[in-house]
Amino acid sequence: MSPLIALIVGIASFVIGAVISGIVFWNVGISNHKKKYEATVGSAEQRSREIIEEGLKLAEEKKREALLEAKEENLKFKREAEAEAKERRNEVQRYEKRVIAKEEAIDKKAEALEKRDQKLASKEQQLDKKLQEATEAHEQQLKELERISGLTSEQAREYLYKSVEEDVKHDTAVMIKDLEAQAREEADKKARDIVVTAIQRCAADHVAESTISVVPLPSDEMKGRIIGREGRNIRTLETMTGVELIIDDTPEAVVLSGFDPIRREVARIALERLIADGRIHPARIEEMVEKAQKEVDTMIREEGENAALEVGVHGLHPELIKLLGRMKFRTSYGQNALKHSIEVAHLSGLIASEMGIDVRMAKRAGLLHDIGKSVDHEQEGTHVQLGADLCRKYKENALIVNAVESHHGDVEPQSLVACIVQAADTISAARPGARRETLETYTQRLKQLEDISNSFKGVDKSFAIQAGREVRVMVVPEQISDDDMVILARDLSKKIEAELEYPGQIKINVIRESRVTEYAK
Repeated sequence: MSPLIALIVGIASFVIGAVISGIVFWNVGISNHKKKYEATVGSAEQRSREIIEEGLKLAEEKKREALLEAKEENLKFKREAEAEAKERRNEVQRYEKRVIAKEEAIDKKAEALEKRDQKLASKEQQLDKKLQEATEAHEQQLKELERISGLTSEQAREYLYKSVEEDVKHDTAVMIKDLEAQAREEADKKARDIVVTAIQRCAADHVAESTISVVPLPSDEMKGRIIGREGRNIRTLETMTGVELIIDDTPEAVVLSGFDPIRREVARIALERLIADGRIHPARIEEMVEKAQKEVDTMIREEGENAALEVGVHGLHPELIKLLGRMKFRTSYGQNALKHSIEVAHLSGLIASEMGIDVRMAKRAGLLHDIGKSVDHEQEGTHVQLGADLCRKYKENALIVNAVESHHGDVEPQSLVACIVQAADTISAARPGARRETLETYTQRLKQLEDISNSFKGVDKSFAIQAGREVRVMVVPEQISDDDMVILARDLSKKIEAELEYPGQIKINVIRESRVTEYAK
């Protein structure tokens, strides 16, 4: 609402209020003031008209003032709008100029690109032409080279590949030689010192046993008494012991044959006592076999205790002690298993002391590494797995179990003690005189060694010498180069390690020689 209208409404309200007040006043005091009212009516009307006129004038002035303010506000808004519009027009003009400049630059770049495309198209045509000329020239050169060299491109490529292959072989052979020489230089001296020191400090005795035992007789008459009436004595003895008695023309001797050495020992003791007693009959045989069995059990326990005491290993489970004692009657390639274990324990302790490792743990692992051989003829499985199971059963340290499992490479060694046991086992088994092999096994190994050597391409012939501990390989000089010899020797050693079982190590000598023969007439 504008101020003018508000003013008019206020004046009108005032007038109306005054009129109403006068009327009310007049009605109330009409009787008493009639005359007085009539006198003042004229002046009130006059006053009201004056007030209305003043109000109209005032309203007219307010109206004019409001119109002036509105016009001034309108002019102000108009000037601001014009200034803003002018600024916007200037900004739009600037943008238009920039757009025009960019369009001109784009047009120039487009023209330049068109010119460049034309140049590139021209150059591409020229390059295609030159490429075609170069291809034709290359083909002519190849034909000329083939004509001059007398080789086709395929033959030349094959020749190049062969040359590269020979270079790579040479580099590989040189690298292998360098690496092997470096490894030997770093490891041989220390390893030699440790191993030689351990071997020199350990001098264990070894005995060779077979699957038969010979019992001497006081006279050949005793053979008939051992056989008994209708063979009852010999049958009882064989049934009680599980050992075969061989009574032949051998003078004053009886042969006991059996795969189980403990049973054979029980039979030997029982038979010797029967011969000494002179009373040989089934009841006496049963009595003597029982006594011999108890004696052998006692002997087994004592042998196990003596072995543990000899190497200084304490705290073994009683069952492991008994199993160690049983190994006295077990042989491997003619080598006594208990003596072998004692020697491995000593060697392991000596090597561990040289390397600064726990000697007691190394000796314990060396003594128990072949414990599975005491039961491998009774249970299924390898002596390695059986030995590991026994060590677990009787709560041996996990390090000992791993050394037993890994001493033949069936699992990865997890400690230096396991590696020491591997080395000590190899030293004890591979040293000259420690083991013996049958002639058939020996000749078969030599033949396999020569067959493996002859299976390689370029090998003329091979010879296994030094009781199978060395093989000499003669190669064809035209097929095997000096660099190929290094790779051949390495591949041959890997194949022998993978396919052949042998104690110790085998030396491989690859020989390449060229001979020229001429006759003077």
